[in-house]
Amino acid sequence: MGLLPLLSEPSVFITVLVVLALSLAAHEMGHAFVADRLGDPTPRQFGRVTLNPIPHLSPIGILLLVLVGFGFASTPINPARLSRWGRVAVAAAGPSVNLLIAIGFILLFRFLPQNEAVTQAFQYIISINVLLAVINLLPIPLLDGSRILGGLVPSLGRSLDDFERQPYSFIVVFGVLYLLGSQINLLRITLTNVLLQIFG
Repeated sequence: MGLLPLLSEPSVFITVLVVLALSLAAHEMGHAFVADRLGDPTPRQFGRVTLNPIPHLSPIGILLLVLVGFGFASTPINPARLSRWGRVAVAAAGPSVNLLIAIGFILLFRFLPQNEAVTQAFQYIISINVLLAVINLLPIPLLDGSRILGGLVPSLGRSLDDFERQPYSFIVVFGVLYLLGSQINLLRITLTNVLLQIFG
């Protein structure tokens, strides 16, 4: 699990790491852009309305990318400046960006000369972005799916917010994601195949 097994193939390791970092940056910029457009200037004040991965990633997030294959980043927002539906839109923006990237590269692949290098690069981009969308849409605290669910069901949202404020929440969520690894991968494969059938 993670990127360490790819160290024996430096070019593949670097390619996957770059795609992951840029895909996470696009995801977070989606959150930041929508929050900014809906009246919350907080992400812009922190320099997060950008595709540059550096402002979005933390040292711990990068370490997790290498060790376990998925990391984390966060976009600072001020929920008080957003309506209930605004918060749902901001939460949904990140996974939506990843899905749009995957669909865009599926469509683009149809018009490019097909060789092994292009095929492999596109497979990484599509697969990683679908994976990020799938993980983040799970209704698990700290992930976008829980914030979407919390916005749709406010009483549940308050409970999820309380859990997220606990010091152990990250460890619990990380453990759940680790245990769900095979199911998450199955969801990624299924959604990728659906997108290929529709747009391929």
